[in-house]
Amino acid sequence: MDGEKKIRLLDLRTGEIASFVKELGMPEYRAKQIMGRLLLGDDIGDMTSLSKADREKISSVAVSGIPEIVLVRQSKLDETAKFLFKLDDGVLVEAVLMKYSYGYSVCVSSQAGCRMGCRFCASSGIAFSRNLTPGEILGQIVAVNKYKDIKIGHVVIMGIGEPLDNYDNIVKFLRLVTSPEGLNISARKVSLSTCGIVPNIRRLAEENIPLTLSVSLHNPFDSERSEIMPVNKIYPLDELFKACRDYVKTTGRRVTFEYSLISGVNDSKRHAEELARRLSHMQCHVNLIPVNKVKGTGFERPDRTSIERFAGYLEEKGVPATVRRELGRDISAACGQLRKSMTDEAGNPAVIHDGNPGNA
Repeated sequence: MDGEKKIRLLDLRTGEIASFVKELGMPEYRAKQIMGRLLLGDDIGDMTSLSKADREKISSVAVSGIPEIVLVRQSKLDETAKFLFKLDDGVLVEAVLMKYSYGYSVCVSSQAGCRMGCRFCASSGIAFSRNLTPGEILGQIVAVNKYKDIKIGHVVIMGIGEPLDNYDNIVKFLRLVTSPEGLNISARKVSLSTCGIVPNIRRLAEENIPLTLSVSLHNPFDSERSEIMPVNKIYPLDELFKACRDYVKTTGRRVTFEYSLISGVNDSKRHAEELARRLSHMQCHVNLIPVNKVKGTGFERPDRTSIERFAGYLEEKGVPATVRRELGRDISAACGQLRKSMTDEAGNPAVIHDGNPGNA
């Protein structure tokens, strides 16, 4: 392994770790011990069940893959917390922890930056750097679990990046996070959000992973959707809805459509009527999200009356719709707000995390 980049252990399944330690001259049963400690958030040096010599041997060719927490911002409105992570090559990404009546949920990032260019999303202002590996996505959950001393039971892949633009890594992450040898989180408690990469929606349907597919829709008219979501020029609505209907048939799982309500842009009765027409007879649910303010977009949220009128029309036409509960708006942790807001203009952390949860 001389001269090669170090292996990231969280990228591996237990069987792969077994092959790795065997190559280092260690017994294969060590793999389960190593995986168990990784999932608790321990670095290689903390794995005291291994000898010092074995830890040094592993460290010479591998890293844990658990990201470093450099900043935590705690909401004063609710229990939402936003985390800034530094990956082992110095790349920065964000994740958000949310508390609901049913337990803890975490929104993880799948890429460093994003190539999709959706106009209402803060992440569009971040230049794309690279895809995250399965372990780097998994590591966000592991790190938050350890920092907060909790057990996250729900995962939302809606942070920075387009998950289906990082398809292979996302699928391996899904296998890791749902596996009994991994975090053992039920796939039914995992939501994956996409802006509509049609070929990979079709691929995902064949993976036999019973997650919730969430499609960022935001406008039911092709010309208007293309103005705010460039992906629509490649995969227009007819193709997208056909893929979603086929996804429901293949998986038996309903699709969730995310719809950010933007005042004067997509919140009229005309939009509600076309949305209801498009979604008629589809097994789906609509999440209505009053757009969260993002510097530079010029987009504003509708007033409460307009929001309730839009939701009421969908319900009247038989399309289930919910106005999403908003969490973490005061720390820019709400939907569409993840970006470099926790860093300065040079991309450096605004405040360095000191390791004490009480000071977050």
